[in-house]
Amino acid sequence: MNLRLMRVIVFFDLPVTTVQGLRAYTKFRKFLIKDGFFMMQESVYSKLAQNQLAANALISHIKKNSPDEGLIQILTITEKQYSNIEMIIGSKKGDVINDSKRIVVL
Repeated sequence: MNLRLMRVIVFFDLPVTTVQGLRAYTKFRKFLIKDGFFMMQESVYSKLAQNQLAANALISHIKKNSPDEGLIQILTITEKQYSNIEMIIGSKKGDVINDSKRIVVL
């Protein structure tokens, strides 16, 4: 089994102009958090997957739980590619490990 860690990033823009739209947004956001995603920034969530097969299963699970309206985009990249993210805006924290050493294997 290929153990290539993948990062699944979900970008979404859901309409919240009606009560039903706001409920759908809240439900989808809570689904992502309950499923282990963490918020990178507003409407951008990320989760680590063990390999491409697990990432594909995760994408399928997201599709089943996505609302009927709005835009949801999913990007899958390797953990090595993800570690090359540069933080441009904001202050950089000294206690943040931003390389492959940050991976916790359970």
